[in-house]
Amino acid sequence: MRSVLPGLHDSMDIYLDRRAVRQIRLSAQEAIEEGDTESLREDILEAFTEEQVEEIERRLDNGDFFEFLTDILDEWSGDDTDELFELLETQLGEVGIDLKFDGKNAEDEEEEEEEEDDDVDGDDFDDDEEEEDFDE
Repeated sequence: MRSVLPGLHDSMDIYLDRRAVRQIRLSAQEAIEEGDTESLREDILEAFTEEQVEEIERRLDNGDFFEFLTDILDEWSGDDTDELFELLETQLGEVGIDLKFDGKNAEDEEEEEEEEDDDVDGDDFDDDEEEEDFDE
C-alpha cells in the first residue's frame, strides 16, 4: 500500500498575471543575453504570492522553492523563454500544481501592448453609448 501525504494529491491552480509573465520574459531575455540566471530566479520567485510559494513548498520533497527554481534553471537550455515556461509548468505539474498564465505567446502580448498604446487617451466609445442607453 502506497502512503500519500494528505492534500498532496489535490490539484491546485496558480495563475500568473500579464505583469508577472512579462517580467519573467524580460528577465529571461536578459539572462539569455548575459548568461546570468540569478536575477531571473529572483524575478520568478517574486511572480508568485507568499501563499503560493508556501503551498508549493508544502508539496516539494525538500520544501525549498528557491532550490526548486535553481533546478529548473539548471535544466533550462538558456536560450528560449517558452521552454522556461514549459519547464515551470511541467515541474509544478509533477507536484500537483497547474500553472496558468496570461500571454503565453510573446507576439500576442506585444500586439496587445501596441493596442493599449493606441488607446492612451482612455476614450471608450462603447461605454459612452451604454451610459446614454442607461440614462434613457
